[in-house]
Amino acid sequence: MAPSKLGKSVGAVVVLACALTVGSLTIDSSQSPAPPARIAVADPARLGGDDLDRSVTALEAQLATQPKDFTAWAALGTGYVEQARVKGDPTRYPLAQRALARSLELRPGYDAALAGRAALAAARHDFTGALRLVRETLAANPYNERALALHIDALVELGRYPAAWKAAQEADSRKPGIPVFTRYAYVLELRGETGRARQVLTRALATATSPADRAYVATELGQLSRHQGDYRTALRHYATALTAAPGHPPALEGRARAKAALGQLDAAIRDLRELVRKTPLTGAVELLGELYEVTGRKEAAREQYTLAAEQVAQERVRGVNMDLETAHMAAARGEGKAAVSAALAEWQRRRTVHTADALAWALHADGRSDEALAYARRATATGLPDAELRYHRGVIEAALGKDTEARRSLSAALDLDPGFSPVGARHARAVLDRLGGA
Repeated sequence: MAPSKLGKSVGAVVVLACALTVGSLTIDSSQSPAPPARIAVADPARLGGDDLDRSVTALEAQLATQPKDFTAWAALGTGYVEQARVKGDPTRYPLAQRALARSLELRPGYDAALAGRAALAAARHDFTGALRLVRETLAANPYNERALALHIDALVELGRYPAAWKAAQEADSRKPGIPVFTRYAYVLELRGETGRARQVLTRALATATSPADRAYVATELGQLSRHQGDYRTALRHYATALTAAPGHPPALEGRARAKAALGQLDAAIRDLRELVRKTPLTGAVELLGELYEVTGRKEAAREQYTLAAEQVAQERVRGVNMDLETAHMAAARGEGKAAVSAALAEWQRRRTVHTADALAWALHADGRSDEALAYARRATATGLPDAELRYHRGVIEAALGKDTEARRSLSAALDLDPGFSPVGARHARAVLDRLGGA
């Protein structure tokens, strides 16, 4: 099976759309028409794991006796979106939609519920809809932390990078804090300013107080280090995250990727087996398939790839736009026409570096490398230090006989992040060897 970028693309979208730390929906009894005897429930958007589940259960119990509490309905909708993200369970999205709608029925224009709807749209990869809802939220409350963060997310995911940079600066001036810091760092990374991105995330970690916030920011620092090929530093950050929140799925997946990059394949496989048994997130399932593939367990690899495809299909049934993921999977299977169809559909919606890369790789899989090259160049144009984007460009250049350019691109990918993908890195080295080395 050809290498797939599904894990990274899904991860990026999930982090941007539904980060643990987004927003503050504290239940304020002074705003609610419900009776004063109310349960104190933590904001689900700032929780993870068992705490998140307990918060959702408590909100459901509270609303059974106080069904007109619009703040609790908004918080419950947020909790369902978070559960969908953490557990990889798209059945939570319709529940979130109904809870948020109920909040707005009870209090039209309530900014927390509007922001929750924006988060739900982003989680379903409807970034145009998310942007519209974010703007509606900010019109109601220009200092809504969730909306300010999602504003950056939506602009990034629509490929509107200069506007995202401006939105990050504006959000930092209005509501500095962890949700904005993490978005600010990603925009800096997109611009190739990884040193500044690391400084911002380090600042965010120093201000984090809740376990979920510490786990989220430490994981982001781990991802940044891993993407720079600094796997041992990445492991230290993941350890920090897992100390704060044991079982934090993104940290567990990141740790497995770092171990695999260091050649600790059996340890990475053990970690991933445990992770996907509890939380079968698509990126982790795909990565486990790749590790089985490179260790010669072809049937086990096929089982994981099939499971990942089934998960993508389930997400689509629940109203999530999965064209980007479908394009990557189809290209990995060598189904060029299906890959191009899905990638083109996504390209019409949003023109990001990742959709450009997906379209380039799909066209290459369809034997149209001459058309693919322009998109591969566009994918690498912002300066984002992403080894897989450079790897795809190098393979496409090699297919066109542009050997000098291909060697440059493939060498850059492997110099930046030599373990970026178990299958992809192996293929990059093989192509580079065939071209005569760096």
